Amino acid sequence: MTRFQFSIHATDGKARTGTIQMRRGEISTPAFMPVGTAATVKAMKPESVRATGADILLGNTYHLMLRPGAERVARLGGLHKFMNWPRPILTDSGGYQVMSLASLRKLNEEGVSFSSHIDGSKHLLTPERSMEIQRLLGSDIVMAFDECPRTDRPFAEIEASMELSMRWAQRSRDAFDAGGEHAEASALFGIQQGALDEGLRARSAAALQEIGFDGYAIGGLAVGEGQQAMFATLDVAPGQLPADRPRYLMGVGKPDDLVGAVLRGVDMFDCVLATRSGRNGQAFTWAGPVNLRNARHAEDPEPLDPRCGCEVCGTYSRAYLHHLTKAGEMLGAMLLTEHNLSFYQQLMQAMRDAIGEGRLEMFASDFRRDYCR
Repeated sequence: MTRFQFSIHATDGKARTGTIQMRRGEISTPAFMPVGTAATVKAMKPESVRATGADILLGNTYHLMLRPGAERVARLGGLHKFMNWPRPILTDSGGYQVMSLASLRKLNEEGVSFSSHIDGSKHLLTPERSMEIQRLLGSDIVMAFDECPRTDRPFAEIEASMELSMRWAQRSRDAFDAGGEHAEASALFGIQQGALDEGLRARSAAALQEIGFDGYAIGGLAVGEGQQAMFATLDVAPGQLPADRPRYLMGVGKPDDLVGAVLRGVDMFDCVLATRSGRNGQAFTWAGPVNLRNARHAEDPEPLDPRCGCEVCGTYSRAYLHHLTKAGEMLGAMLLTEHNLSFYQQLMQAMRDAIGEGRLEMFASDFRRDYCR
């Protein structure tokens, strides 16, 4: 049984293509992970998600802790059995909610106490509890518990937050290692913080490497700073992390974000945008985003994207997808979500091919020309 092994097959500039081997299957990188926050990728069956090309899904500690409860999922055989996804699952530690639910929480050295957004019940989430929840879920890739401050906060506040996250990273490591069989079969990723400051990011990376992790995430981006600022940070942040371990950019993003980040050395991504946009009538295509609510699609018999090989584009017209979207039909959300996830996986495969053939810069230039026009 392979617990965790990352192999790099080819490089092109800073970009790399490789494979993560785990007991539940291989993950081709660069990889995009569809988000299954509450044990489901919204509007999709698990087998349909796999058919798009996804190797791994993301679940969320915070949401699954509140409903249906990690202990209940464990009694029912673990998250993979519960949601009928036999392949790898990465679970977010709940750290992002520390920021996004700031009005409901109190933070101190121990962890975060908060009120449930569902029923107002009180909870305490600590590094140790986060590791326990992810163990109960049966996660394959476990994320260290961290805090994610907004990038527009004062320097001193961001520095203190980063240092707290590094202390929590050590506690996450210790609690994970005490997890018995689960620790022997899964992997633990640390999360680099430091907002947009290169020096703080370097200190964070050094602290994480001293602790030691199977992979390293770049946290604290895509929280409102804009693409230019994000790319400026990504010009340096991936290179501060070990070259022989996967680099995971959390919560990103738009298709052009993914291309820019892969050029800068990132290996893994997740984002709700592909599924959320599908439920709201937006499709991503090789020629750019398409809003199916627009009246100009009402009598268009052409496929959504003639360059896309997914079943949706091969079967349904823009006119029909427009009708479903305007009528609020459930099928519209299902079909657009399926297309978007398929498009994202096609984009990742195209980048893997381009890296392998040493032409990623050319691919990226052509992509930006067509997508952003």
